[in-house]
Amino acid sequence: MNLREYQENLEERILSEFATLSKNSRGRKREENRCDIRTDFQRDRDRIIYSKAFRRLKHKTQVFISPEGDHYRTRLTHTLEVSQIARTIARSLRLNEDLTEAIALGHDLGHTPFGHAGERVLNEVCSFGFRHNEQSVRTVEILEKDRKGLNLTWEVCDGILHHTGDIMPSTLEGQIVRFADKIAYINHDIEDAIRAGIISESDLPEDCCEILGRSPSARINSTITNIIENSMDGKGIRMSSEFQKANNRLRSFMFENVYIGSVAKKEESKAELMVRQLFLYLKEKPELLPADYQRVIEKDGVERTVLDYVAGMTDRYAVRKFQEIFVPASW
Repeated sequence: MNLREYQENLEERILSEFATLSKNSRGRKREENRCDIRTDFQRDRDRIIYSKAFRRLKHKTQVFISPEGDHYRTRLTHTLEVSQIARTIARSLRLNEDLTEAIALGHDLGHTPFGHAGERVLNEVCSFGFRHNEQSVRTVEILEKDRKGLNLTWEVCDGILHHTGDIMPSTLEGQIVRFADKIAYINHDIEDAIRAGIISESDLPEDCCEILGRSPSARINSTITNIIENSMDGKGIRMSSEFQKANNRLRSFMFENVYIGSVAKKEESKAELMVRQLFLYLKEKPELLPADYQRVIEKDGVERTVLDYVAGMTDRYAVRKFQEIFVPASW
């Protein structure tokens, strides 16, 4: 028996009856030899970590565009924090931690430069719309590894696709990531907003603090505990109605005070302008695309190809391309 088979048998013995076992995966789109050491979900996690799209997350905005401080979150640190929260819940419920981690690490791979500002613009200017969760799946299935894709398992792709939106993931592990994403961004965005002087802890709704806690770590811990306590029956990942209402209220507070119209968003209109102009200009002049993108225009079409290119940009690369195209160079 090789090590992978040993781990698969170990999963069957120690994980919950509700867990997704790697040996029961629905598989990959392209058949391939299995690893002698790692389970299929462990391989997926590793493929995501080694991908170029994952490395680019370190230069993509989470909430604050071009912050001066070194301690504000980026899309990469957000991803790692989502993974940590999700793994804690999965382990406590004896669900498949490897599958949970792979979904968490891959859930934002298709995110645009400048966070949701970039996503919003691309959804407006592209004729078939744009959603970062769908682009994340396209990234792992098609764009990575010189357009060979990462060939991930069905369960990981399903979790990535449905980490947001109206359809719930098919696995409990995917549902965990959906909750972990919200827990992470609400509480860590609060911490960043306090650091930036936009809000203070005392500004937070008192009823939420009474239920959830009076610090980011306290709120995260209490919410994780509540989810674990309410999800042990295997019928779905959920929190109590009291905690759900408090978290929804806290999220609304952040939209009212930070996400929309605050000083943290003062540069957002400039970022939106850059993304819009880059997309529209390159759509009219696709000959300016890099050679590897030009090669797929006939197959994918100009608009799809330009969308993939712009969506994959980091913040600083988008700024550099905008300057290169629209700002006169000195001579």
